[in-house]
Amino acid sequence: MLAEEAVDAVLTRLDGCYIDATFGRGGHSRRLLARLAAEAHLLVIDRDAQAIAEARKLATEDQRVQVEHASFSELSALLQRYQDGQPVDGILIDLGVSSPQLDEAERGFSFQVDGPLDMRMDQGQALDAAGFLAGVEAEELERVLREYGEERYARRIARAIIAARQEQPLTRTLQLADIVKSAHPAWERHHHPATRTFQALRLRINEELREIEQVLPQAIAALAPGGRLAVISFHSLEDRLVKRALQAATRGVEEVLPRGLPVRPQFTPPCMREVIRQQAATDEEVALNPRARSARLRVAEKL
Repeated sequence: MLAEEAVDAVLTRLDGCYIDATFGRGGHSRRLLARLAAEAHLLVIDRDAQAIAEARKLATEDQRVQVEHASFSELSALLQRYQDGQPVDGILIDLGVSSPQLDEAERGFSFQVDGPLDMRMDQGQALDAAGFLAGVEAEELERVLREYGEERYARRIARAIIAARQEQPLTRTLQLADIVKSAHPAWERHHHPATRTFQALRLRINEELREIEQVLPQAIAALAPGGRLAVISFHSLEDRLVKRALQAATRGVEEVLPRGLPVRPQFTPPCMREVIRQQAATDEEVALNPRARSARLRVAEKL
């Protein structure tokens, strides 16, 4: 399983300091704790209040655990509080939506069960999906669907959503899913026509791509020599950001200058080495958990 392989890959010192930057319901953290020594430390982070409630239960049972209710894009600041900015031995980031978020209708992430159009990972933030759809302009909605959902029929679907909201407020997940289905002329076999629209809205509401862009350089900088970063992504937009960040860290970066300047570009040498370039879930894992079919694991080690 990718979860087991991610934990195996990130563990370098059993008495070390580790971070689970996306606690979820604690699957990775519990696997780490089962392997770590009594003197090890584990910082767990999540912006979902329900996940944090579960994490705090774990912390009462295991003194090695410290809990932070925050976005992982705040990693550097959290480390200053956690251990005065000292480097850590491993960081694990799982970019997927947790199963409870998808399965609980009231969270509004699923197009398969009826619930409020919410989609907030941090329910303390003001903007939810219903609020976004109530005020967004057609051109901006089209851009969101195209860029975040890679939706081929973004314009057609955006216009249908805008037309529908003029008739009545959009407040329910199945209401939106039906609008998208009616507007969508064709979709991939075994995929609901609203899949890409719901993905796009979720990414936009939670600013997930921006969060990923911010956390990756912080995570790389936070590692001690020999420390490892493991990232599990679930769609091409996420994986592309992870791939680019790790490629820059493992190959080095050459400064881009205008042609003809009498100045040699500066080269930033590599600071990481590749451990796992890209690993997909096995057929057996996908059979047990169909949501794992698009999962990709990448791992790199600090030089």
